[in-house]
Amino acid sequence: PAAARKAKVLLVVDEPHADWAKCFRGKKVLGDYDIKVEQAEFSELNLVAHADGTYAVDMQVLRNGTKVVRSFRPDFVLIRQHAFGMAENEDFRHLIIGMQYAGLPSINSLESIYNFCDKPWVFAQLVAIYKTLGGEKFPLIEQTYYPNHKEMLTLPTFPVVVKIGHAHSGMGKVKVENHYDFQDIASVVALTQTYATAEPFIDSKYDIRVQKIGNNYKAYMRTSISGNWKTNTGSAMLEQIAMSDRYKLWVDTCSEMFGGLDICAVKAVHGKDGKDYIFEVMDCSMPLIGEHQVEDRQLITELVISKMNQLLSRTPALSPQRPLTTQQPQSGTLKDADSSKTPPQRPPPQGGPGQPQGMQPPGKVLPPRRLPPGPSLPPSSSSSSSSFSSAPQRPGGPTTHGDAPSSSSSLAEAQPPLAAPPQKPQPHPQLNKSQSLTNAFSFSESSFFRSSANEDEAKAETIRSLRKSFASLFSD
Repeated sequence: PAAARKAKVLLVVDEPHADWAKCFRGKKVLGDYDIKVEQAEFSELNLVAHADGTYAVDMQVLRNGTKVVRSFRPDFVLIRQHAFGMAENEDFRHLIIGMQYAGLPSINSLESIYNFCDKPWVFAQLVAIYKTLGGEKFPLIEQTYYPNHKEMLTLPTFPVVVKIGHAHSGMGKVKVENHYDFQDIASVVALTQTYATAEPFIDSKYDIRVQKIGNNYKAYMRTSISGNWKTNTGSAMLEQIAMSDRYKLWVDTCSEMFGGLDICAVKAVHGKDGKDYIFEVMDCSMPLIGEHQVEDRQLITELVISKMNQLLSRTPALSPQRPLTTQQPQSGTLKDADSSKTPPQRPPPQGGPGQPQGMQPPGKVLPPRRLPPGPSLPPSSSSSSSSFSSAPQRPGGPTTHGDAPSSSSSLAEAQPPLAAPPQKPQPHPQLNKSQSLTNAFSFSESSFFRSSANEDEAKAETIRSLRKSFASLFSD
């Protein structure tokens, strides 16, 4: 059980004749994790993936002659099988989409594998390389693309090789000698309801295959013995040849397409005219050939372990940060909510009803005081009315009519705390004499209605105060 917890699951999509569990036996990743290999073909797999990153792969296995579905969660995927082919209903692009949806790391990348599901799409990348490097460095064969049979009207130079749809191992390829056969092939394309390509037939001397696995390069030459124009069909003689700079340029340039290919191979034909013609590039699903297949599997094993160390090491660093990132906005929201609750709990500001108004220095015009809304307003209004009635009789205050600042000061100090609405937080600017008179008149009238003293005495006192104020104004 301890060893099972310390294991990374590797899903290998390949045919059963290749025993990849033997290649990874005893290997470790990320220092002390064993590698548990799950090998199956595309036809035996299914999966479900969720947007939150959870996923599960279902695999059909045989137990005592009965098919049983087993679920597991792979950490890495090695794909060695074609994801799409028009022969035998080989369309597993939905599984590639599911793996990409689950965010599974793989060799090659799932994006590149999906792009390799149409050979004309890949050939378009070769055309771009040909335009960049030129025909001398990158001798690409001429090819014509027909999206359907309706466009197969222009006759190419014969003989040509017509490739129908997306197929592998020489399937769907026909050699056409004249325009009559070309019309017959166009009718076959009409039944398949797919695209087709046509390229000139090259009388080849041998085929060339340049492969790259990680940083390892190999070049092979294959010569047909059976005489078939398809050198990959029938008997052929295969031998390894020297790796030249020309071949290395081909495969290095092609390995950069679709974001980078860890495993790829370039196929070309060396014609009897002495020229090379590149006609195809293969991805990680390329078959291993020659006497060095065991070595190539070992190279793929080392490449997978290197990629797992590189890509899976980021997972422990990222996973603990996910709950933190989700909690940060919550904590910020709580802080905002606490701060919004704080102002009602603060004590009333200075200058409230508990502070006597007579403590203000005379001769200084003060803005009207503001109080927070609450039950403290009625006592403040009663105290303000009493202080207003006693304001002209305070000892120590100036009583001369010609002292204008003293009259303004007495009126400003006599203003009740209701001079400004409590909703406005900005301070009121200092008032001039006319504004203080207006405010004093309006608020003394309101305090007059709330006062419990004799109405006639209050009116007389108000009139006397206003006369003094008007006299001081006109004396200025």
